[in-house]
Amino acid sequence: MGNEQTSRPSSAAAAPQHPQKPGTSLTGTARRRLLGRAGALWALLTDRPVSLYAAAVLRIGYGLLYLAFLLREFPHRGEIWGPGSPWRPALAEQLFGQTGWNSVLILSDSPAYFEFCYALAVVTSVLFVLGWRTRVMSVLFAVVVISFHARSIFMTDGGDNLVLLMAVYLVLTACGRCWSLDARRDRLKSARTGDVPEPVRGPYAQELRRARVTLTTAVHNCGVFVIAAQVCFLYGSAGLYKVQGSTWGGGTALHYALNLELFQPWPALSHLVAAFPMVVAITGYVTVLAQVAFPFVLFGRLKYPVLAVLLGMHIGIAVLMGLPLFSGAMIIADAVFLPDRFYAFLPRLLRRAAQRTGMRQAAPGRATGTGSVPAQGRPELPAPPDRAVPGRG
Repeated sequence: MGNEQTSRPSSAAAAPQHPQKPGTSLTGTARRRLLGRAGALWALLTDRPVSLYAAAVLRIGYGLLYLAFLLREFPHRGEIWGPGSPWRPALAEQLFGQTGWNSVLILSDSPAYFEFCYALAVVTSVLFVLGWRTRVMSVLFAVVVISFHARSIFMTDGGDNLVLLMAVYLVLTACGRCWSLDARRDRLKSARTGDVPEPVRGPYAQELRRARVTLTTAVHNCGVFVIAAQVCFLYGSAGLYKVQGSTWGGGTALHYALNLELFQPWPALSHLVAAFPMVVAITGYVTVLAQVAFPFVLFGRLKYPVLAVLLGMHIGIAVLMGLPLFSGAMIIADAVFLPDRFYAFLPRLLRRAAQRTGMRQAAPGRATGTGSVPAQGRPELPAPPDRAVPGRG
């Protein structure tokens, strides 16, 4: 017999080859893709707060708008919301039973109580604009807007409906992290305690703080998303309703609106614009097209010319139809779609314009900055190994 050894088959070759089921591979691929997208969505929701500058613009804009509204109606406050209103508190309570609204203004018929509430509303609006204790002021501002809106729901021009919605949504956002007294106080505190080491906390306390930061970040991002969705729904529904109308399809809707005496603050200007029927018709078609297309152009650069068209439309409504509150509310709402880098670049742009016009001389040796978006939030906790923890709001 020779020294030949019979070659033993490998275990891989000996094992029977089972064909892979195509259903299993497709299921695994779909599951991995679904988990990946869910993880990306969770990271987008909780990693960092988005649109902090836009939230600050909404806070300042709606606070100023409602403050101007209260000051404008100051001579007529008693007839609209106060004891002298034809809409008596008893009628308001009957209406609340049907609509579910409520108001702190009907808790007493005393004129002194009403004057106190009105002064408190003015002070709340001012502090909300300045961003002082924004978490508390946002809640008080929402209560003020709801109370005044519900007290005389039939006696305003309708622009406060959007202000009411935005006041409620802003409670969810961290609208005081930028351009506010709260942000200034945090910067000063950080500068004073920059070299002081933070006290050592236990792992349980650190986890609680991380959970709080994650929760506030997620609530802020959800609030910003709800605001954007509300504006998209408003524009889309308004454009679709216009498409169904025969006057908008025929290009004559704006002509009729310009000739309504109820909406003619300056009749001569309205008649002058109505004297150009072709321009009026084209403007109507462009308005409808921009409103219908608005929700579909948000993720591209086409949204900027559409926003410019809508800005011109709202300015025209404010001037030609005498609805400044509604137009101002819509213009401020559109600010949520501008990126943070745009707002971060504004101060630099204003400094350049001031230097060119000679209004302000550039300080020697002062850095002008890069115009990039600064860090959104102040880190307070050591970041876990998987992701960074955003600053507190």
